[in-house]
Amino acid sequence: MSLDIEKVKEFSNKAWDENILPTLSEYIEIPNQSPLYDAEWATNGYTEKAIQLLEKWILAQGIKGMTCEIKRIEGLTPIIFMVIEATKTENVKTVLMYGHMDKQPPLTEAWDEGLHPYKAVVKNNRLYGRGGADDGYSTFASICAIQALQQQNIPHDRYVVIIEGSEESGSIHLPQYVEKFQAEIQTPSLVVCLDSGCGNYDQLWVTSSLRGVLTGDLTVKVLNEACHSGSASGIVPSSFRILRQVLDRVENQITGEIDKRLHVEIPPYRLEQIAKCADILGSTIYDEFSWYQGTGPITKDLTQLMINKTWYPSVCITGAEGLPHTSNAGNVMRTHTTVKVSVRLPPSFKHTEAGDILKELFESNPPYGATVTFKQDKSASGWDSPQTKPFLEKALGEASNLFYGKDHVYMGEGGSIPFMKMLNDRFQSQFIVTGLLGPASNAHGPNEFLDIPFAKKLLCCVIYLLDAHAKNA
Repeated sequence: MSLDIEKVKEFSNKAWDENILPTLSEYIEIPNQSPLYDAEWATNGYTEKAIQLLEKWILAQGIKGMTCEIKRIEGLTPIIFMVIEATKTENVKTVLMYGHMDKQPPLTEAWDEGLHPYKAVVKNNRLYGRGGADDGYSTFASICAIQALQQQNIPHDRYVVIIEGSEESGSIHLPQYVEKFQAEIQTPSLVVCLDSGCGNYDQLWVTSSLRGVLTGDLTVKVLNEACHSGSASGIVPSSFRILRQVLDRVENQITGEIDKRLHVEIPPYRLEQIAKCADILGSTIYDEFSWYQGTGPITKDLTQLMINKTWYPSVCITGAEGLPHTSNAGNVMRTHTTVKVSVRLPPSFKHTEAGDILKELFESNPPYGATVTFKQDKSASGWDSPQTKPFLEKALGEASNLFYGKDHVYMGEGGSIPFMKMLNDRFQSQFIVTGLLGPASNAHGPNEFLDIPFAKKLLCCVIYLLDAHAKNA
């Protein structure tokens, strides 16, 4: 039986307007932060409230042949684990669909008037709120895609759907679940991940690579007690100045160049894809950001900017301790300075090696004999997608043209989805990694939103691609 494209469009529009948006809005309003950012996640009830909401919605959809259960391992965030049995009778394959339900911290004070991270607001065809696009919608889109096939009586594959609760913390709790339920997962022929991004809202974007990530606390300590800066300055070296020196070992503060030991050789075909992507996106690559006054990008070379974002390592300081607020900053030589260092790693770089390199660079031969420590708290390797098989490449192009009217595009992402690397190492699967995080959508930041018209078309594409995979002999 052939898929009716017009019915797919009608289904997606109705599903989003009447079925997805109401419950997704409820989900947005639950402050269930990822475990790395909420030490009380296991007792404050937010994670439990979110996962119960999602499970209740899933069970109400009437998916035939489905078993759905909240799985728990003591001390770990729970997951939703679903199996939908195939309706095909021959050449049955398993498709693994993945998303997450945990959220980044809210940054409450930075949101525009009328918006709030835990308030769902629909405005100008956008749904605002923390976690809607990253990645609460994935549960709804995955189930609705299967529901659409069943409504048209389209024979489909066996589906395993996993919604985890620690992705924003580096998927620290997921490996134990994968091990425990390996027999039920089986060997996926295709992995569909809806936790990624898009370069614009005009066509289907397929993620070709993801950078790895490593974070940790870098501390420089020089004194046991704080003292008068007039007495100590010029004698006691500032912990902040020493911090600048050791950071400069990894990242040149003038050029931004990162130590060569953290680089990899970029495959030529990826460079070709990057150049094509840069040509399509143009200045959107940097225009999407909310620049302050005259600030501008590192370079206006668009291809280089995309290389920087997707295949070069980078360093960000995302937090600090030991620094009083400016309104309470006396003339004091502080005992120490601590910063949270976040390092993005090339897709093919092993995160375990990066940790050793960074620790050596930061801690060896400390200036003035100061105590310098780097305590790693999160790491995950990146991912470089395997080559797409011809049938799937054809289906991606057809889906993008049918529902967007333009060809699909491959784009590397600067962020991380640790589960993709884990799956790639385990299974010889095909991957469709895509998502709603497009220009100005600002995942993790203020005013996070998802573009509703784009989301409707993306659901159509997922339905089409699941059908194309099922029909491939």
